This record gives sequence, C-alpha cells and structure tokens, in this order.
Amino acid sequence: MLTVIRDLFKYDGRFRVAFVLLLVIVVMAVVATVSPFDPKKTFMVPQDIPPSLKYLFGTTSRGQDLFWWMAYAVRNSLVLGIICAVVSRIITIAVGLTAGYRGGYIDRVLMSINDSFVVLPVLPILILLSFLQRGSMSLWALGVLLGLFGWPWDARLVRSQVLSLKERAFTRTAVYSGTGSVQITLREHLPFVLPIVFATTINNMLWAIGMEVTLSVLGLSDVSVPTIGTAIYWANQHQALVAGVWWWLAAPILVAVMLFLGLYLLFSSVNEFIDPRTRLRRIGA
Repeated sequence: MLTVIRDLFKYDGRFRVAFVLLLVIVVMAVVATVSPFDPKKTFMVPQDIPPSLKYLFGTTSRGQDLFWWMAYAVRNSLVLGIICAVVSRIITIAVGLTAGYRGGYIDRVLMSINDSFVVLPVLPILILLSFLQRGSMSLWALGVLLGLFGWPWDARLVRSQVLSLKERAFTRTAVYSGTGSVQITLREHLPFVLPIVFATTINNMLWAIGMEVTLSVLGLSDVSVPTIGTAIYWANQHQALVAGVWWWLAAPILVAVMLFLGLYLLFSSVNEFIDPRTRLRRIGA
C-alpha cells in the first residue's frame, strides 16, 4: 500500500492535489474533537463578524463560530459518506461475486433486482422518505438508506470482472481440487475485485455527500446536526446574502468544493492506476 501511494504521489499530479485538499478536510474533521463550542448551542460568540484571525471563517447570525461549526460539519459529512460506502460495498461485493460466479438462474434473479434499483428515481424517493420523517432522520439512518440505494451500478462492474475470472485456469484448478464456491469467490476472486471496489467507494462517497447536501438544503434532514448541507440551509434561512453575511455561504461552499474536488481527483487517479496499461504509460512518461 505504501508503495502504491509513493508511486501515485510521484507520477500523478492529480493525486498530489487530492492529497493536499483531503488533508485539509481531514485536519478540520479531527480538530472538531477539541472544539471549545457546542455546535447545537447558539449565541456563543458575537453575531455577523467577518473572517479574521480570531474567527477564521467569521461568525453567523445565530452567534456561532463558523470555523468550528464547519469542522463538525465536515466530520459528520465524512461519517455519512463512510456509512453509505460501507453498506453499499457489502451489497455490491455480495451481489457481484455471487451473480458472476454462480450464473444461471441466480444470476438472472440478482441482475433483475439490480436493474430494478438502477432505474429507480432515487432522489424523489429520498425526498418522500425524508418528508415522511419530517426532518428528523438521523445521520446514521440517512447513511444506511443511501447505502441501500447506492450499490447497483458497481455490482454490475464487479460481476463483469468475476465473469472473466471464472474462466481462468486458477478458478478451474480450485474447482477440480474440491474447493467450495464460497471459498473460491472469497479467496480467489475477491482480491482481484478489491481495487475496483476501492475506486468505486470514493465515487460512492461523493454521491452520498451530494445527496445529503441536496436533502439538507431542502430542509428534509435533521438540520440540528452540522453538515455541509445544513450549513447552507441555515445561511439561506437567515438570508445571509441579503444581510451581507456572505461568508456564511462562502465557507460551506468552499469546503464542499475542496471535498468534492479532492475525492474526484483521488477517484480519477486511483481508477487510472488500477488499469495496468495507463499505469505503465504514466510511469514511463
């Protein structure tokens, strides 16, 4: 793993930019643990103070230090993305490995379910479910719910890889030696699909955080929990731009751009690295 990171850092400028951006994001998430303010309490500091050395991101009309509030928001948004990625990767691996190796009736049934999830209008369904919860859906519940909708495209990708692996000599050798199908998929095939799973995990986190921002801006999540989306929601509720408190919107938008750009560049870099042809061409250059 360290060798892979070293090669990416040496030969891929996108990875270097992603590393710097995500390092800033991770540092913000970590320093939230030493915040002097409770993010749920208001009027702890003077209102509507522009960014300064004392208040790096300024303060809000609710009397909150925006830097520390955004530190909590970044941490919670990352937690949401990780929850969604873990749930969806478990389903992705299980469906992709099983459908690809077993084939036949099991493959047809699993791919029918997979394709049903692909064509579902996810955003309207999430808006409906969030509305039924009346804005009280917890961060964990939202992460799990997003994970249940975020697996079908990647499951098909894993399945296509396993279809190729199933025809190789080492798979036939394992079958002839009496190895069970579960052991073959876990021991022989899973290591080959893990790079794909890792690359798609980053993309899945991007999707989950984007969905959370959309729902929070609409006021359909628990807006008392600091996230990037709820930061924008409260700024809109207090008409920050009209009131001249531009930094209240600028801070979450800047953090969101850094997070999304960092994850996207990391996804692009890793996705290209797992392809031997593009990896060798880049290293050769």
